Amino acid sequence: MLQEFELSSYLREQQGLIDRELERALDGDIPEPLRASIHYSLMSGGKRLRPILCLAACTAHDGRPEVAIPTAVALEMLHTATLIHDDLPAMDNDDFRRGRPTNHKVFGEGVAVLTGDALLAYSLEYMLTRTEAPPQQLLRVVSTLLHAIGVHGAIGGQVIDIQNTNRADVDLPTLESMDSRKTGALLVAALVSGAVLADASEEIIARLCLYGEKIGLAFQIVDDILDVTSTLDELGKTPHKDDRANKATFPRLLGLEESRRRATTLVESAKQEVEILGKGATPLFAIADYVCSRSH
Repeated sequence: MLQEFELSSYLREQQGLIDRELERALDGDIPEPLRASIHYSLMSGGKRLRPILCLAACTAHDGRPEVAIPTAVALEMLHTATLIHDDLPAMDNDDFRRGRPTNHKVFGEGVAVLTGDALLAYSLEYMLTRTEAPPQQLLRVVSTLLHAIGVHGAIGGQVIDIQNTNRADVDLPTLESMDSRKTGALLVAALVSGAVLADASEEIIARLCLYGEKIGLAFQIVDDILDVTSTLDELGKTPHKDDRANKATFPRLLGLEESRRRATTLVESAKQEVEILGKGATPLFAIADYVCSRSH
């Protein structure tokens, strides 16, 4: 099945679609320098993994991708907001993101904070005003997105991260809880949202949840590995930053080889969760493999 599927072509096509929609979303009356700041981070060449997963989950169940596009755009806005905030001096204190100076290094900390806040609000406004779906589906998607960025998701995970920096006693369950919130929650939200907008069954939604949880954890394990093994040019952000900040990571707790084995096992298990979708799972299979093989 996967031999006939060109992941690189699929990703390029989907990334191009999302980029065009993001550009349209910024055509409105946004005051400067807020518009420039949003554009700088939102259009900085990200992988667009979350919106792509949203569209893949929608089409896997024979949904119409155009119905899910506003939600896909909202997911990328939410993801970008978390990155801008994560990079701030009070958080991860990073100078580079995707090979360029981080937002606060270009626009200042105040504008960076407000840019993240603006994207959090605008993402939901954009999705709600442009999605042609029944009200009950819209309500569930909004609830899913808010859950992913709130106390049970990215924000909660960032707090766990802050509380456990420079601690020698961080255990594996704490690390997995943090990463499932910081990294996994939005991936799960993308998949669930796409499936809801395709009117998928609860069984399919549950399967996609498990798939998302597993590739989300695998994604973060690979991120931790790349932080140890890559250069600034390869990674696009400061390498070895976690070690210097004395943060708990999978290589630190498990070692590099065991971390790689764990990521591979998670990806294989994730693929089993979506086998029920048949040919509709082809992009999801390929994306899961990509999570383990990526170099940045």
